[in-house]
Amino acid sequence: MKKGKGKTIYKTLLCEKNSKLNIQHSKLIDVTYIKPAFRHPQLPTNKLGYTIAYYEGALSTLCAGCGHDSISAGIVQACYELDIEPHKVAKLSGIGCSSKTPTYFLGNSHGFNSVHGRMPSVATGANLANRDLLYLGVSGDGDTASIGMGQFAHVIRRNLNMVYIVMNNGCYGLTKGQDSATADEGSKNKHGDVNLFQSIDLASLAVELGSSFVAQSFSGDKEQLVPLIKAAINHRGFAFINVISPCVTFNNNPGSTKSYEFVREHTALTSKMDYVPEMETIATEYNQGEIKGITMHDGSVLQLNKLHEEWNPLDRLSAITALKKASAKQEILTGLLYIDPDTKELHHVLNSSDTPLNKLKEDVLCPGGERLKELNASLR
Repeated sequence: MKKGKGKTIYKTLLCEKNSKLNIQHSKLIDVTYIKPAFRHPQLPTNKLGYTIAYYEGALSTLCAGCGHDSISAGIVQACYELDIEPHKVAKLSGIGCSSKTPTYFLGNSHGFNSVHGRMPSVATGANLANRDLLYLGVSGDGDTASIGMGQFAHVIRRNLNMVYIVMNNGCYGLTKGQDSATADEGSKNKHGDVNLFQSIDLASLAVELGSSFVAQSFSGDKEQLVPLIKAAINHRGFAFINVISPCVTFNNNPGSTKSYEFVREHTALTSKMDYVPEMETIATEYNQGEIKGITMHDGSVLQLNKLHEEWNPLDRLSAITALKKASAKQEILTGLLYIDPDTKELHHVLNSSDTPLNKLKEDVLCPGGERLKELNASLR
């Protein structure tokens, strides 16, 4: 690696074959993953004066066409439109293709890439220390549904105030495409092998475990995904979004239930949704179905144009039933599945200090021996 003019240049080995001489030779070429600094001088800005470029990260090194990049773009768009200060965001991840994506969005935010499956515990510790940050966790189906399943269940149970996004492609992309725990029974992988085991439905599981916000989407549906991310960010409590994100290299073949073609043909909407910020006029382009407004804690509104007759976003049992019926028909139910707008997040349950722990001074953190005696006496 060497430093160029304002760029970091990486040397990589390129093998070329001379077909006439039937020989191969290698040479070093320069590759950069640094985005060019130039942006159009008249790019629009949000209320903070930032252009959308300020919310981007490094160039993606994922496979061309990977659904994960579309999700990253959705996160960028949502944070830009919500006028979020990037330095007030903590983005966390585990291990996997999905867990590489925080490099590709919010380059001006805090970031931590944790151990495989352990992102929830890192997020919990950070959240307890500094409740003022927006915590955005990114995980994959292997990272969450296998090695991280225990931590996933407990972060839901504690209702940690965070957004948890799973980029779900049904396979292990970093280790050559083996089926993950979310691969559907009967689904066929790139090598022609049929999955023999029942899949773990993360959206249904999140509802049943008690998540106070559960949504499901498709990486190719930006119109749906961006409002869901915005709503999740403004939800006070644990907000889970399961996004079907096809792996173009290992799981986009005929017979796969996580391919672009299959997902597009088997998507069923619960509703069409608008996210309406506080103090702005509620407007919608949808004319059919029942329109329902759900007020968030900060005064913003989720406006739902209901399409699924048996579904009620405020009824946990209704959400579970709708998901099970859709699964039986091989449908992927997308949209907002369940929300509890009046939930109590972890800091409220623990009655913790309104001031973040990392800002408390020594006299508050160490009140002295007499106060310790009083505390011990109260526990007897």
